[in-house]
Amino acid sequence: MATPEPNNTMRAWLYTRVHNGIENSLTLNEAAPRPPWPPTTTTKHGSSNQVLVKVHFASLNPVDYKIADLGLLARAMVSVPASPGLDFSGTVASLPSNPSAALANEGFQVGDRVFGRLDPTRFGALGEYVVADYEGLAKIPEKGASSSSSSSLEHASCLGTAAATALQCIGPNVREGAGDRVFINGGSGGTGTFGIQVAKALGCWVAVSCSTANVELCRSLGADVVVDYKTQDVSAVLRELAAAKDDGGGDGKKFALVVDNVGSSPRDLYKAANEYLDPEGRFVQVGGTFSLADLRATLSRALLPGFLGGGRRSYSYLLMKNIHADLVRLAGWMAEGKVKAIVDGDGDDDGRVFNDAGEAFRKLKTGRARGKVVVRVAKET
Repeated sequence: MATPEPNNTMRAWLYTRVHNGIENSLTLNEAAPRPPWPPTTTTKHGSSNQVLVKVHFASLNPVDYKIADLGLLARAMVSVPASPGLDFSGTVASLPSNPSAALANEGFQVGDRVFGRLDPTRFGALGEYVVADYEGLAKIPEKGASSSSSSSLEHASCLGTAAATALQCIGPNVREGAGDRVFINGGSGGTGTFGIQVAKALGCWVAVSCSTANVELCRSLGADVVVDYKTQDVSAVLRELAAAKDDGGGDGKKFALVVDNVGSSPRDLYKAANEYLDPEGRFVQVGGTFSLADLRATLSRALLPGFLGGGRRSYSYLLMKNIHADLVRLAGWMAEGKVKAIVDGDGDDDGRVFNDAGEAFRKLKTGRARGKVVVRVAKET
């Protein structure tokens, strides 16, 4: 049975065109159009996989501004006016009258606390309502010390892209419980902080790189070795760890996996992997920008053969996708205390969460956020 429909308007941060960056182009509209509901998209069986969610928090990712900042190219991907944002948490506002078997079996109810991730859409997570697909949606477990508090919604909003990306990078490329070695380049950002915890939850030995200011943060999340790229040569340290035979930090074991959240720094990271990454290991790139340096580095890694000076280890660029089972697993780990969100502490609401989406993007673009940048979209009632 379909549930009552909310009003046709909502509160939303919108942009129509991007001038001098999305942080300077967003305006708050208190009566923006709500996404169409009931859903018009159906499965091949005529049922629906979609749920209407009232958004309480949105967490930002670099892709949120990278798409919008493309200008005319962005309009080919997302029509305007648009609300950016992929990751959200909130409560179920309405369910379809013809739910798919998967959606029905999950037992969603109006009022359930949920989190998830959207594909790029004009009705993004910085709007008060979103239409979420089953694969990109999961319940927030009721168990856990803070499961009934606003903070659990805040933290769950951070899982959709960053934590799921970490899981999809690491999970398929390590042997759970075997102590495989994982190196995470860029350990203090959103994907990096989750990557450390996901790797430890899977029983891995973890080394990460970060700046001096974030060394203790990465250690506190469980990193076995933290390389300060401000004072150390990252590739040289990795070579030493893979070659060491004493108690100095290594035992001669090479790494099973490298997760690169940065892109083009250090420049020799992929080429040097011949010396520290196992021949059967994987080098997975996640991060990068549209800068010429990053594009050149990515193309070189992907296309330049070893005999012409390229790397000799398996390289791939992860394109993450929404997988319901991944979100459920991450939610379970969060409830068990194995994974927690690190929310940047420079917001304008009690020092953690931003009320102003433009200011939140401005912080994210500095590249100095510790963990996730979160925006309050609507207060929990």
